[in-house]
Amino acid sequence: MFRDRTDAGERLADVLEAKGVAADIVVAIPRGGLPLGRAVADRLGAPLDVIVASKIGAPRNPEFALGAVAEDGAVWLNEVALDRAAPSEEYLATERERERAVAAEKAGTYREGDRPDFAGKRVVVVDDGVATGATMRACLRLVRDDGPSSLVAAVPVGPPDTLEELESLADAVISVERPRRFRAVGAHYRNFGQVSDEQAMSYLA
Repeated sequence: MFRDRTDAGERLADVLEAKGVAADIVVAIPRGGLPLGRAVADRLGAPLDVIVASKIGAPRNPEFALGAVAEDGAVWLNEVALDRAAPSEEYLATERERERAVAAEKAGTYREGDRPDFAGKRVVVVDDGVATGATMRACLRLVRDDGPSSLVAAVPVGPPDTLEELESLADAVISVERPRRFRAVGAHYRNFGQVSDEQAMSYLA
């Protein structure tokens, strides 16, 4: 159990440091990833920024994620979910653009100016955990499209199968815990309260 997101960030930073991970920039997925991103960035001596992605929901069931799209349009789609939900091409294109706009607007809330250029940089992407990993996958694709020299996905907790699947998108996937009986990210925290926009932005100051 992690005490809270800051504790999880410190413990994640311990593992990254022990593995000799270096970073030119750390990017967190808001809002929940920012307390961890701050701890990791401080430990690795790197600047902290954000990458934003928004989930694409299924028709008549928006909580069922078909995938996710990042602020620049980089997308990851869950083929199994697509087969199950069978959305039309028109629906998928409309929702993809709508959620890209949502992600871009949210990014503008947290960041002044353009997003960083990751070309040739050692990039560590941090979140407070993964379940299906939809938003993490979209964010990793965004960074990969820039051509970083190295790309690390770092989370405190996630199910083994999801973490293994992320290895196809990153050079390394680092976690503190990989519980076989994974239920939900919040189940591994004693305090997993919502992070407000104001709190989240304070970690970027």
